[in-house]
Amino acid sequence: MSKNTMPTHGVFVVEGEGDNAFWTRIGAAWAHGDGKGFNISLSAVPLTGRLVLRERNEKEEGR
Repeated sequence: MSKNTMPTHGVFVVEGEGDNAFWTRIGAAWAHGDGKGFNISLSAVPLTGRLVLRERNEKEEGR
């Protein structure tokens, strides 16, 4: 993985369900070239909630 490669996904910890869910971004993920896995970089490790990987959108691309 090149350090200049943009992440393809955001990593979030999600607590709660539905409209009451609270999402916190805690990292980024890069898809492997063969499409069979990810490299994941986290800035925090959650003690509760669930981890969610989501594709980055146009709004995030500008960051």
